[in-house]
Amino acid sequence: MTRYTVEKRLGQGGMATVDLAEDTELGRRVAVKRLFASLAGDYVFQQRFFREAKLAAALSHPNLVTVYDVGEEDGLPYIVMEYVDGETLAELMRREGPLPPDRAVDLLLQVCAGLEHAHAAGLVHRDIKPQNLLVRRDGVAKIADFGIARTLQSTQLTQVGTVLGTAAYLAPEQAAGEQVTSAADIYSVGAVGYELLTGRTPYDFETLADLTLKQQEPAPPIPDVPPHVDLAIRRCLAFDPAERPASAAALARELSGGGSIAVSEPEPPTEVLPSSRAPRRLHVPRWALIALAILAAIAVLGTSFAIAYTRGDGDDSNPPAQPAPSPPPPSARPDLVPRGRTPEESARLLAQWLRDRAGG
Repeated sequence: MTRYTVEKRLGQGGMATVDLAEDTELGRRVAVKRLFASLAGDYVFQQRFFREAKLAAALSHPNLVTVYDVGEEDGLPYIVMEYVDGETLAELMRREGPLPPDRAVDLLLQVCAGLEHAHAAGLVHRDIKPQNLLVRRDGVAKIADFGIARTLQSTQLTQVGTVLGTAAYLAPEQAAGEQVTSAADIYSVGAVGYELLTGRTPYDFETLADLTLKQQEPAPPIPDVPPHVDLAIRRCLAFDPAERPASAAALARELSGGGSIAVSEPEPPTEVLPSSRAPRRLHVPRWALIALAILAAIAVLGTSFAIAYTRGDGDDSNPPAQPAPSPPPPSARPDLVPRGRTPEESARLLAQWLRDRAGG
């Protein structure tokens, strides 16, 4: 890394160090992020890191931190980025507390502009949070860590010290390990906006299980803000990705009052980015599925017993049973009580079938 002369350490997190350096060839200040050795020992991981960082380097937008270069030194990958003379949004909030609505919305609109550009290029950030949002001294907001945010997602979530802090901004489908689309970034922007305006994240929780339950309920209203801002932020936090603003551009319109939509009756989206929407899913409580499965299995077993009793096995006084109607085709229903299975096994199979239909 002879091209870059390190001047001082800017910061250190759970995954990397960030140094202020001088690009001796171009004569400009840059930020150099170097991953810890514990994250760089996997060849597959390194290749993914370089691939994603190069994709991020293709982005060019005033509200995105520009990636200048990627490389490797002594086996450790590094990424050279635009140096932003300012602070993170997390630092700003610690210093100032909740922001006035006009200022908060201005920052969120800038984040939306950067996200819209990245989403249009097919990149999802996956880790939008105050620590990854930089604010220059002149008030310009920039999203950092495109590329490595995507690459390090699974690694970061395995570190106990960062799980809860990161989870506060994770979309429910992301925390559940489901397909992550740009709708997950929209959720994260909503969580950041909620904190900007109130000084706290949308949900108080102590465990991931607790958070998952609370995310299924609407976030509490935000006091002392324009109604359209409150509605836009809370629509971002919808449990179902299909109920969030359709894109970062759509969210920007709602935040600015140009397209606010009631939380209780969201209108169909009018703008959708490629691959930005996840399939709408019907969320059925697990206890209801299990109860329904057990009842169905009992009903089927009871019917089978009644048929056997009516046939009068061993009793010639009963008339022969009428032929049973033809069963529906296999695609219409599962084999509810396969021969040789116990009621418990049948109930379990039916529950799985119901879950599959509910998630379709």
